[in-house]
Amino acid sequence: MHISIRRSRSNYVFAGVIGGLAEHFQWNPTIARVLWVVLSLTPFPGIIGYLVLWMLMENPE
Repeated sequence: MHISIRRSRSNYVFAGVIGGLAEHFQWNPTIARVLWVVLSLTPFPGIIGYLVLWMLMENPE
């Protein structure tokens, strides 16, 4: 099962997941990364969520 959002080819730090989400929703990627880190520090399972999105998102073309 894949979701229609693609990982970013040009805007990535690790796998392009947050960059792909930022490109899809037209967000600033830096702000999206900061929000992801803040959510990861709370009880939200940030690392597990990132890995799940990495597996579900389509590869960049």
